[in-house]
Amino acid sequence: MNRYRLLLATAFITLLAGCGPQAPIPIGFIGGLSERNSDTGQAGQNGVILAIEQFNRAGGINGHMIELISRDDAQDQATAARAANELVEAKVAAVIGPFTSSMAEVVVPITGKAGIFEISPTISSMRFYGKDDNLFRINRTARDNATDYARVLYSRGLRHTAVAYDTRNRNFSESWLAEFRAAVEAQGAEAGEAIAYESSADTDFAQVVREMLKNKPDSLLFIAGALDVARLAQQARKQAPRLPIAASEWAATEQLIDLGGDVVEGLLIAQNFNRDDPSPRFRDFSEAYYKRFQRTPGYSSVSAYDAAIVVLSALKQRHEGEPIKTAVLKYGPYDGLQQQISFDANGDTVRKVFFTEIHDGRYVRVK
Repeated sequence: MNRYRLLLATAFITLLAGCGPQAPIPIGFIGGLSERNSDTGQAGQNGVILAIEQFNRAGGINGHMIELISRDDAQDQATAARAANELVEAKVAAVIGPFTSSMAEVVVPITGKAGIFEISPTISSMRFYGKDDNLFRINRTARDNATDYARVLYSRGLRHTAVAYDTRNRNFSESWLAEFRAAVEAQGAEAGEAIAYESSADTDFAQVVREMLKNKPDSLLFIAGALDVARLAQQARKQAPRLPIAASEWAATEQLIDLGGDVVEGLLIAQNFNRDDPSPRFRDFSEAYYKRFQRTPGYSSVSAYDAAIVVLSALKQRHEGEPIKTAVLKYGPYDGLQQQISFDANGDTVRKVFFTEIHDGRYVRVK
């Protein structure tokens, strides 16, 4: 009888232990949360937070909740390397981020060496395209975007576009510029002056625009983040108020409108999601995002939410011991907020974009 009671007690204790809280599964996040273009990283972090909170409320993975471990790369190489190593030490299952190609150049070798799967919501530099590594991307390539910009500008009768580009994100901006030049020249037009500058609080944007205007271009294009584009547009309106202006998709955030005001009216810029999507799913997401963060979601929010969907879905469906990279390829495609997400063997994907112009303080779709 004593032996029977002992076995019964042991079984009861085991049952209680099984009913207790399960160990959380750590997921890493890395992005610029404190630097000059921190709006992109902060909005991306918000998108990931919302996706994880919704996933956990739905039960997580067999009772295991997802724990987000966030790190700031501050758009600084040393900081990014330190942040990446901290995520490796934390033994995260996967990393969402970074959000700029220059930081990916630092982070990806560190996480890749540790065998950690990484998915970037926004990087597009051709230097990461077609590589069989642990990095997957939600965004389309710089070649895709730059080619579409060249086509749209050409369709508007613009044949001589001067460009300014920020070398702080050189990996992206130089890749984008090279693809834009190739696409423009293929159409028989001309990529005008290309003015490099390094973004800082002391950058002389008036001089940057003066250099852009030297050879009398018929349009101006800025490859920079939202803060710089607002300041470049201000100088463009002062020095050449009638010239059409455009900016690469990097600047397509809510901050651009907040900072730019009247000077960014009419600016052409592509979005990687449809801001006017009337579908119930996107409406529910937008409402939930606004309720949680008191802000309207932007391109990095949507892309980061999609990246989180991919990671969380693969984690939930994979078999024990199955690498996350294998699971991501095996269990796709994934239903993103607006677009289906399907990866090739190298982790590259395609994504539709929507060209917009800024009118009356909002992005208005034009194509």
